[in-house]
Amino acid sequence: MSRRYDSRTTIFSPEGRLYQVEYAMEAIGNAGSAIGILSKDGVVLVGEKKVTSKLLQTSGSTEKMYKIDDHVACAVAGIMSDANILINTARVQAQRYTLAYQEPMPVEQLVQSLCDTKQGYTQYGGLRPFGVSFLFAGWDKNYGFQLYMSDPSGNYSGWKAAAVGANNQAAQSMLKQDYKDDITREEAVNLALKVLSKTMDSTSLTSEKLELAEVLLSNGKVKYQVCSPEALSKILLKSGVTQPAAEAS
Repeated sequence: MSRRYDSRTTIFSPEGRLYQVEYAMEAIGNAGSAIGILSKDGVVLVGEKKVTSKLLQTSGSTEKMYKIDDHVACAVAGIMSDANILINTARVQAQRYTLAYQEPMPVEQLVQSLCDTKQGYTQYGGLRPFGVSFLFAGWDKNYGFQLYMSDPSGNYSGWKAAAVGANNQAAQSMLKQDYKDDITREEAVNLALKVLSKTMDSTSLTSEKLELAEVLLSNGKVKYQVCSPEALSKILLKSGVTQPAAEAS
């Protein structure tokens, strides 16, 4: 049935579906997982790096985590080249707002403006949707710490804990069971690692396969920090999800 209606994004099927947008979401389902958890003292983002070959030179910069402004960061699942375009757009929008109003852009307003761009690519002929989902973590003076998830359709929503990418349904159900409203940042990191250890395709978690970033308040200022591989290895050992890998080495 879909074959007559999936040639372009601008055609609705009789059931009211936009197949090209749904296919873009399917593409994200094959990408490395990313998990975001909102805690009372910060937001935790954990991402799975897909190591396709041992010969691949590992990048010195992060692959899944990106800083948009001093108070907003995001985790990415999907086609990275598409993500780079949207991240640059978001950075420019954040700086324009700061230049105009001399204060940081509210997190939800930034997410909404980026999702407006994404929505435009589902409504005009000759364009394809961006094949990428984001988890946005940020803090502003209006609503404190916030976590948002957006998909290729241009929809976004606020979450306490969310997962995108491969096996996101299984990860989401585990988060639903184990998440508590008064969770601390340290507990959120352990929960995210526990969920990834059970939903990731690889048998053991190592610092080469993961990225961890946090948005927190330090001395009254918003701070975005990315965990170094050495520190991440220690956290993995402490949380008990890398025993097999440690024994093997």
